[in-house]
Amino acid sequence: MSGAGFHVHGPHDHELEHAAQHASHGEGGMINQIAVFTAIIATVGAIFSYMGGATQANAGLYKNNAAIKKTEASNQWNYFQSKSTKQSLAEASRDLSPPDRQPTYQAKVERYEKEKKEIESEARKLEAQATEWDRKSDEQMHQHHRWAQATTALQVSIALAAIALLTKKKWLEWGMFGVAAIGTGIGVLAILHI
Repeated sequence: MSGAGFHVHGPHDHELEHAAQHASHGEGGMINQIAVFTAIIATVGAIFSYMGGATQANAGLYKNNAAIKKTEASNQWNYFQSKSTKQSLAEASRDLSPPDRQPTYQAKVERYEKEKKEIESEARKLEAQATEWDRKSDEQMHQHHRWAQATTALQVSIALAAIALLTKKKWLEWGMFGVAAIGTGIGVLAILHI
């Protein structure tokens, strides 16, 4: 019982306490080994879980940045379209106007053509930035899945540890170590961005 008045035990806390109490009575080898192993794996699992949450948050932020850039690019393409429309009207006005007015409209046509090229360049740049943000988001989601897989494997390993403590089955202890090794290996893949 904690000093704050209310304390909730985790699912395997009682087993670990029981194991620690009986460790001094000769059962210590397997029990102490599993207790220490469980504490280490729980710590590593907490770190993996944090990293999974961080990469998921990054993926969301990057996807948001991609959406913003796509919207900005769309705005530029709309601006490009409006300049194209104005250019078309200037061309029609040039072609229908008297010869003395044609140079005025031709100047507008040339100005709109120049402006369109600048706008198109900006729109393509924004589209490239959106594509890059999408790529970064996908990369973070892949890494998030690795962290989640690693965390899940470590949680299964901790559950196997509790069952091994209860049943005193050596094969469960080996299973616990095996699943923890798999989870740690997947965590290494996440670290390496594989």
